[in-house]
Amino acid sequence: MSRIFGTDGIRGIANKELTPELAFELGRSVAYVLASQYEEPVITIGKDTRISGDMLEAALAAGICSSGVDVYLLGVVPTPAIAYLTRHLKAHAGAVISASHNKMEDNGIKFFNKYGYKLSDEIEDEISSFVLERKDELPRPTGKNVGRIILLDKGKDIYSSFLKKFFSDNLNGMKIVVDSANGAASGVMHKLLKDLGAEVISLSDEPNGTNINDDCGSTHMENLRDHVIQYKADIGIAHDGDADRMLAVDELGRLVDGDKIMAICSKYLKDKGKLTDNKLVGTVMSNLGLRKFCQEEGIEFIATNVGDRYVLEELQKNGGIIGGEQSGHVIFKEFNTTGDGPLTALFLLKVLKENKKKMSQLADMMKTYPQVLVNVKVKDKDKGMENKVFIDGVKEAEALLGDRGRILVRPSGTEPLIRIMAEGEDIEEIEELVSKLARKLR
Repeated sequence: MSRIFGTDGIRGIANKELTPELAFELGRSVAYVLASQYEEPVITIGKDTRISGDMLEAALAAGICSSGVDVYLLGVVPTPAIAYLTRHLKAHAGAVISASHNKMEDNGIKFFNKYGYKLSDEIEDEISSFVLERKDELPRPTGKNVGRIILLDKGKDIYSSFLKKFFSDNLNGMKIVVDSANGAASGVMHKLLKDLGAEVISLSDEPNGTNINDDCGSTHMENLRDHVIQYKADIGIAHDGDADRMLAVDELGRLVDGDKIMAICSKYLKDKGKLTDNKLVGTVMSNLGLRKFCQEEGIEFIATNVGDRYVLEELQKNGGIIGGEQSGHVIFKEFNTTGDGPLTALFLLKVLKENKKKMSQLADMMKTYPQVLVNVKVKDKDKGMENKVFIDGVKEAEALLGDRGRILVRPSGTEPLIRIMAEGEDIEEIEELVSKLARKLR
């Protein structure tokens, strides 16, 4: 059976690939699979700021209601807020309409179960089967049994209150620049940090439906860096479109990526005696420097496939309370069930305040090894990954690097791309290797 789900839900160009018709069918299928067996079933829906979000929200909600399941419409909220609010409101599933860091024309739909966890492959396959059969044989209740739409406009406030309970200290005396990517963090992070006592310079916090991720946010850090230096801020914080990830900039304007954030936070937890099972879970994309840092600190490092769902699965299976990705998806399992950008920002700020050090000093605890990543657009990812000339080129590059580095090739789960990454001590060498491999693939 073909899969309509990628590594993080379903994505595509809104109204072309991700259509209202598909959203409606998804709503009916998800309601039937995840919620219809309960008494008074309900599903939460949140979205980011894309102009197409209203269209897809209406279609998804209609599909859910046609299956006899109620909908809580939460409006624009961060993805991690939906994971939390689904549990908090005792809903039976949650849906997020967002394409995360993708361009404005794209959109996506991803789901959480009633516990706030992303769906397993098996559940996604079951939902896919109903959508792909193109035969609508699911129940269609009538009369009083049709689902209702209930507007809940306090979702952001409930989520912010949850974050404030976690962070009991204050940020008095700290100057922070925040880039909300004109996305779901807009109107959340600025107010949250200000309420905690920080002086806040807010960037990209005026969404208009079309400017999400437009030269801003965690995929475009230049403006944040410039403002941190200009205002002599203690730290800069950047989110992506749905705020499930967070990256930082130190007071010198240098990037502090997800690997460094995890190094800082895991050491803090270990020093406090709170690093349960003494583990840190990363991915195959985690920098060699993070692995070496963990080795030096006596922390067990475990690598999973790329995707925060796989990080969480590892945390659940084999223990640990913190894990994440270089891209800034960081999971603090004790507090939330998915990558949570605002929560990660608060945790990092907590460490920064308690250590009474500059952000650059904390970041320099981990050495970052040169890493080069090239995304090659392809028509067929499977054929590209199986191409003999390309495979032989990868083997040659690996042999040349030996123990001095590594090559990682993987298809994107959400875009028509094959990602080629090399890591090692000599930046010029790995740049040349990646360039050769990209030419072979093209």
